[in-house]
Amino acid sequence: MARRTRRTGRATLGIISSLLIASAMIRIGAGTGPALAEEVAAEEIPIAATSVDATDTSALLEAFQRREARLAEREAQLQARIQALNVVEDEVAEKLAALEAAEQTLAATIALADGAAATDLEKLTTVYENMKPKEAAALFEEMSPEFAAGFLGLMRADAAALIMTQLEPETAYSFSVVLAGRNANAPTE
Repeated sequence: MARRTRRTGRATLGIISSLLIASAMIRIGAGTGPALAEEVAAEEIPIAATSVDATDTSALLEAFQRREARLAEREAQLQARIQALNVVEDEVAEKLAALEAAEQTLAATIALADGAAATDLEKLTTVYENMKPKEAAALFEEMSPEFAAGFLGLMRADAAALIMTQLEPETAYSFSVVLAGRNANAPTE
């Protein structure tokens, strides 16, 4: 709907512009050119230069040439702005590409670090599983319940059970509470 309105508006503007141009051509051809030249001269030609005969086309030509020069200067300024905007746009695109490359590199580094950390946890869990339960229990007694429960959750159930039997009852209970509540807030859907 908005496009149709724009198109209709543009068409209307085109028709009005055409009528105005045709009207101007008729007036110039009908002898009103000197009045138009006088009007243009009054606006753009200094007062001292108004002594030129209004029927003289050279004053009108001179006014049109000055106007053309101003338009050419404006066009050059606009071209310079467009060129500057293109340069800035290219710089922004380059910086955006560099930022995306840096983001990908960072993501790869984080993935590598996460993988290394997971590998380290697996190795340490295997070490605890292969220790004698009494010695492993002595280490687990020194750990915070959240930290120790994390390892117990990663261990095979039989190895974790042997270690839990060697712990003080209060410590084993605190580890059990942490293990039981680890996924309590996980979404169910």
